[in-house]
Amino acid sequence: MPNDSQIDPGRRSFAVREAENLRARGARVWCVPFARNLSGVNIHGNARTWWSQAQDQFDVGQRPSVGAVMAFRATPGMPLGHVAVVSEVTSDRMLRIDHANWHRNKVSLGMAVIDVSENNDWSRVRLESNPGSFGSVYPINGFIRPNL
Repeated sequence: MPNDSQIDPGRRSFAVREAENLRARGARVWCVPFARNLSGVNIHGNARTWWSQAQDQFDVGQRPSVGAVMAFRATPGMPLGHVAVVSEVTSDRMLRIDHANWHRNKVSLGMAVIDVSENNDWSRVRLESNPGSFGSVYPINGFIRPNL
């Protein structure tokens, strides 16, 4: 990463281009390969497994940082979990993420996320799925930082 305040533009271009290539071939755009391409966190498997896989391989924690992967817990409505990459930390309780397949087969860049956890520990969040509209509450395992 060029610095800790922005996503590497080359990585972002690569991740978006790879997603566009998949869509052009009629293939599905998933969150896992997009997050891997954007962050450099080289984990494979369903998003729900990333947190446990990361424990001995990467720096993990509860504080967001630009370039870190936000690992969503699996839920009944999201049984495979979800992963997204922090693109900007705007305050102690708000950040922006880049991710894929939140909206089916699409890439979302700069989507706002708010921490709604009681202890300000980023364990529960809401995403701005549509401008000005924050949706359901989702549980978060934490953040996986790439090995630089």
